[in-house]
Amino acid sequence: MAKTNKYYAGSPSDHFDGVRFFNLDRIHTDRSIGDLLRWKLRETSARWPASVPGAQAVPDERVAGLRVTMVGHATVLIQSGSLNVLTDPVWSQRSSPFRFVGPKRVMAPGIALADLPPIDVVLLSHNHYDHLDVATLRCLHAVHRPLIIAPLGNDAIVRRAVPEARVVAGDWWERVALPGGAEATIVPAYHWSARGTGDRRMALWGGFMLRTSAGLVYFSGDTGYGTGNIFREMHTRFGPPDIALIPIGAYAPRWFMCNQHVDPAEAVRIMEDLEAAQCMGIHWGVFQLTDEPREEPVALLRAAMLQRHLDARRFVAAEPGDVMEPVSPAIE
Repeated sequence: MAKTNKYYAGSPSDHFDGVRFFNLDRIHTDRSIGDLLRWKLRETSARWPASVPGAQAVPDERVAGLRVTMVGHATVLIQSGSLNVLTDPVWSQRSSPFRFVGPKRVMAPGIALADLPPIDVVLLSHNHYDHLDVATLRCLHAVHRPLIIAPLGNDAIVRRAVPEARVVAGDWWERVALPGGAEATIVPAYHWSARGTGDRRMALWGGFMLRTSAGLVYFSGDTGYGTGNIFREMHTRFGPPDIALIPIGAYAPRWFMCNQHVDPAEAVRIMEDLEAAQCMGIHWGVFQLTDEPREEPVALLRAAMLQRHLDARRFVAAEPGDVMEPVSPAIE
């Protein structure tokens, strides 16, 4: 084990040993080279289409209430009053450190980069390439100069790529005040981090609770379900979200992915733990990261909602360009 952390220096805690971060509840995500070879050599990956047609939205510059627009994968535009927020922005064609290899986008972003409204805040959940894309961050900084909020250690990565970026890094449960009386709280996730071969778990990962004047939005980032304790704790601390952005894809094979990525049935359990009024299924259908067929998350989400006797309209598998606003009165 390395003796120093390349991104962060801080005191040990219940999720940091002085060098590496780790998950609560003893949820282990580390996989060996043998595990990786077993996956790649023994499992069968579904064949995805090279491209899928989709819609593009042109959002309003500002909105009076609360509106969420799916861009693609884990990139979502959240608008509330005077605040415009992007989650894990990725407009690049590949989810990779390289331009010529790695998972390639099969659907265009649901908002063209040039059609973005003024972006005030970027929420970064962790440093994997399908979530922290420095090419996109450079573009956003050049045009919008947003405040970037991220878990501990990710600020070092952003500043190396965009030296003048405005970045705030925090630990789980730390709050950051935003314009218009809003605030973003970094919350735990069951996941891990790495940008290369020697920095595993040296930057923290997490999700966000975004409280605005028009409602509460939960963005999970990447997470497994684990014990479910962190989601029930979020409900205790914040109450039910009006809209929850929860991943439903990149879950197969389960033996490899179960501790780091929820499947659709587990995503529904998160919805129930949070008592979220509405959910948008993210992290599916754009980059092929794992083995499941592209459309399978949609079918499994529908089946999970039906099995638990829940209204399917409460949890929608979002396509790029889709828009969600709070429903009033709440869907029964």
